[in-house]
Amino acid sequence: MSDFKDMGLEHKFVALGETQSVADGLKIEGYASYFGELDRGGDIVAKGAYAKSLAALAARGGQVKMLWQHDPAQPIGVWDAVREDARGLRVSGRILADVARGREAAALIAAGAIDGLSIGYRTLRATKDDKGRRLLNELELWEVSLVTFPMLPSARVGAKGESPEAETWRELAGAINDARQMLAPGD
Repeated sequence: MSDFKDMGLEHKFVALGETQSVADGLKIEGYASYFGELDRGGDIVAKGAYAKSLAALAARGGQVKMLWQHDPAQPIGVWDAVREDARGLRVSGRILADVARGREAAALIAAGAIDGLSIGYRTLRATKDDKGRRLLNELELWEVSLVTFPMLPSARVGAKGESPEAETWRELAGAINDARQMLAPGD
């Protein structure tokens, strides 16, 4: 994280949405940011704050990175889609099963230990409102991480507990444990 801090990168957290097992890992989706909501850091992201950054990334063939806990040395998957909609910044991607930390992240999600998403960005344009809160008007989005603690209290995981997805989660956790045992050195 110190690498990002030295570059002026900031982070905002929200909870992970839907998940689904796919051939190469775990498909995840949710909102990495909500427009108009005050976060624990006293900031509010304005509608359209990501538009220029996403357009610039697309123009040069780049993509928003998927990291583990904002660590640039720990990419764990890929974001297949990152877009603004009426509510906020919607992301959809895959945690890769071929990446050790990705397998760990998938297991933690399945167990309910991790449910947060966090954005890593640089503020390009911001204003203060009459209450001293910062309105983020334009952001350069660098990455969206899976994290332990989401910053935005109103965001939560879509499916938990003994929902119809619970059996799928148990199967995924079992498959991950089986794969880990097969790959363990010295066995």
